[in-house]
Amino acid sequence: MIHATETLDPSRARRLKALTHDVHDALDKSVMSAASFASIEGYGRFVQMQWAFHSDIDTLYDNAALQAVLPRLKDRRRLALIEADLADLGLEAPDTAGGPSFAKGKKVDLPTALGWLYVAEGSNMGAALLRKQAARLGLSDGRGARHLAPAEAGPAAHWRVFTAALDRVELSDEEEARVTRGAQAAFARVQALAHACLG
Repeated sequence: MIHATETLDPSRARRLKALTHDVHDALDKSVMSAASFASIEGYGRFVQMQWAFHSDIDTLYDNAALQAVLPRLKDRRRLALIEADLADLGLEAPDTAGGPSFAKGKKVDLPTALGWLYVAEGSNMGAALLRKQAARLGLSDGRGARHLAPAEAGPAAHWRVFTAALDRVELSDEEEARVTRGAQAAFARVQALAHACLG
């Protein structure tokens, strides 16, 4: 039996990039139009948005099934770094609602979770540019912009390891659709948080 996905780009990561291009582009425009890096106050709101998203997905990094297919998944967790950045900025975590049901101890749908993690990991690729903008505000990898610091291997290599693992996961066509819906839902969640946190 030939799966529909076999006639498309063999890379799941590249397929997700194409299928989420519009929502990703809209999110980027929202962040930039909010002048998130024009002042410490604007940047603080951006970090609060980051906290809200990463608190939504933090439990995924402890999931054994995800750890089995995504090597060193726990090392990719960023919530603690974001919380340290908030503390540096003298800010509290925002009061947000309506996140996904990735509650601790609750069963996780692996394909859906892969879509959410694709969005979280992909944001690291854009972090290099944001890190430079944060530096202009006097922030650094050791103060206020910890969560934007690159992985030791560099962002590109870090991303390649993740996407290679993502591409290797064997899924049915129906599960592939859930990965895509998960990624689209993740972008929609961050877009909602951008409206709530950035104004």
